[in-house]
Amino acid sequence: MNLYDYLYYIILPILSISVLIIFIRFLIGPTLSDRVISLDLLLTTGIGIIAVYSIHTNQPTFLDIAMILALIAFLSTVAFAYYLEKRERND
Repeated sequence: MNLYDYLYYIILPILSISVLIIFIRFLIGPTLSDRVISLDLLLTTGIGIIAVYSIHTNQPTFLDIAMILALIAFLSTVAFAYYLEKRERND
C-alpha cells in the first residue's frame, strides 16, 4: 500500500464521515456559538480534503486555495468573537 492508496482509501473516507458529523452538529447546534464553531471546523476539514486532493493529483496549486480558505476561516472566527464581545457589552 503506497501513499496514494492510503490517502484515497483511508484518509478521504474519514474526512467525509467527519464532514457529515460536523454538518449534523451545525444543523442541531442549540446556540449561535456552536454553529459558528462547527462551520469553522467544516472549513478546516474542507482544507484537509483539498490538501489530500492536491497530493493525490500532484497539483500544488490547490494548496494556495487551501491557504486562502484557512485565512478566511480564521478571519471569520475572529470577527464572530468580536461580534459576541460587542453584543455582551451592549446588554
